[in-house]
Amino acid sequence: MGFATCETDRVTDLFDVVCLNRYYGWYSQTGDLEEAERALETDLLGWQARYGKPMFVTEYGAEAVAGLHAVGDVPWSEEYQARFLEMCHRVFDRVDGVVGEHVWNFADFQTTSSITRVDGNKKGVFTRDRRPKSAVHVLRARWTAMQGKRV
Repeated sequence: MGFATCETDRVTDLFDVVCLNRYYGWYSQTGDLEEAERALETDLLGWQARYGKPMFVTEYGAEAVAGLHAVGDVPWSEEYQARFLEMCHRVFDRVDGVVGEHVWNFADFQTTSSITRVDGNKKGVFTRDRRPKSAVHVLRARWTAMQGKRV
């Protein structure tokens, strides 16, 4: 796992599985989920074409402040976090090489404060005190639909 692109990578040929952390729509294309969807798919297809190995998306997620609601693609809102996950799932389902995914993160957690981290990391689908955010329902629907399917 690293920060290289599929074009600049020099080590993935040594591994059996390609593990990638991807945050299109959060750290890049922020607020533009249509563009993020195109960028994520292009990126994953590039890795698939170059290596032809199974890919596991080891991190993907967007932050949401519990109780912050908005119409449209407004970063930090619960709706944006939910739509972000739906966007990622559409791409993962279209790219044959993606064999697994791990949403980041189960619950919000404390970090050092910074301009991008006010009172911790908010990428959890649950708050620090384990209250569900809207994104929980996206994951429940996805995982329920997978029941009985070969994974």
